[in-house]
Amino acid sequence: TAITSSGLLLRDSSFLPTLSPPSLRPKISVKLTHLKILNVQADVQKEDIVIVGAGTAGLATAVSLHRGSRFVPEEPHSHCSKNGWRVLDAIGVGNELRTQSLEIQGMVVKSEDGRELRSFKFKDEDETQEVPAVERRILLETLVNQLPEDAIRFSSKLDKIERSETGENLLELVDGTRVSTKIVIGCDGIRSPVAKWMGFSEPKYGIAFRGLAFYPDGQSYEPKVNYIYGRGIRAGYVPVSPTKVYWFVCFNSSSPGPKITDPSVLKKQTGKLVKNWPSELLNIINRTPDDTIIRTPLVNRWLWPAISPPASEGKVVLLGDAWHPMTPNLGQGACCALEDAVVLARKLAPAIKYGPSAVEDALGSYGTERWPRIFPLCVRANLVGSLLQWENPLVCFVRNNVVMSKLLRLGPLLEHTNFDCEPL
Repeated sequence: TAITSSGLLLRDSSFLPTLSPPSLRPKISVKLTHLKILNVQADVQKEDIVIVGAGTAGLATAVSLHRGSRFVPEEPHSHCSKNGWRVLDAIGVGNELRTQSLEIQGMVVKSEDGRELRSFKFKDEDETQEVPAVERRILLETLVNQLPEDAIRFSSKLDKIERSETGENLLELVDGTRVSTKIVIGCDGIRSPVAKWMGFSEPKYGIAFRGLAFYPDGQSYEPKVNYIYGRGIRAGYVPVSPTKVYWFVCFNSSSPGPKITDPSVLKKQTGKLVKNWPSELLNIINRTPDDTIIRTPLVNRWLWPAISPPASEGKVVLLGDAWHPMTPNLGQGACCALEDAVVLARKLAPAIKYGPSAVEDALGSYGTERWPRIFPLCVRANLVGSLLQWENPLVCFVRNNVVMSKLLRLGPLLEHTNFDCEPL
């Protein structure tokens, strides 16, 4: 391949994927190409590229670089919207994932008393719209299977990052392992040590309970996304397979709060939050196996032109939630991470053989190209989230009875799913 020596993709095996309950969570880390330790001096491993994080962004970046490298002349990757599926097609896994997905046809919006405010069919608004729901576990496993064999490395959580005297990046893992690398690709999520090292601010928090209800004899829900809005709290559910229904309950919080791992406690807390809400939501929660319920932070970080740090510094670059965490109000977190991956791969793969200067230019060009796409989406997602979880009763009344029931149009909300992506 054009990745001339080796690359590691590091993964903290204790990290909780956003949409994946514990029993379905792959505990993996993936290296970009076949692992070769080129040199070991003073217990420091030498690598060319290290991808930190093995979620959707990290795995999609690895697959994109692996595929994109084949086109270099000389050798030296919850549900996705239309744009997400275009990226999955570009990296060669779209058709395989479609066979394991459930096509979502529309959206229903309800108030906490069960009253339907609006409903839409995606194809009525945009005939090209494609919203197949696929389990995160299946998405990650499919991406892993595109990478070379023996590409798994366990429990490689990053502790800190430094710049060495030679200009390379020195990574120290929690187990004491040290890795010197030319290029660092930070895909390590909302608590990214790489983003912190680059000067990004701490994100702001909300809290979500999530789960995967199981119906062994088949679930009977329509293939639609269902949203329910209350005061300072909102919920939703969507079928993701003939036997499974994914659900979430979000509420405001000024901090991540205490870590709770007892699933029975999480289930009780969730039920208490929505005890007077529509019975169908409570029934879904009750049909959820305890070991598929998780409590995770929902975060956002405001990015501002000329104020926020750039996406890259030298030969260190950020993708996905590590750079632009956004609340899931537009369903674009994973989709934008996938977009990041293919754009970065297109720019980085050809630049590697030309040396450090070309690599830095490629990483800078990636940030410049992605910024006009990322900035408005982050702003829109954050503003929509604030409106949907407002606690003021008057604002909630206007939201439900004016904005949702009379003014809301789905077409403008789908414009952000337009993203052209050629095959790698």
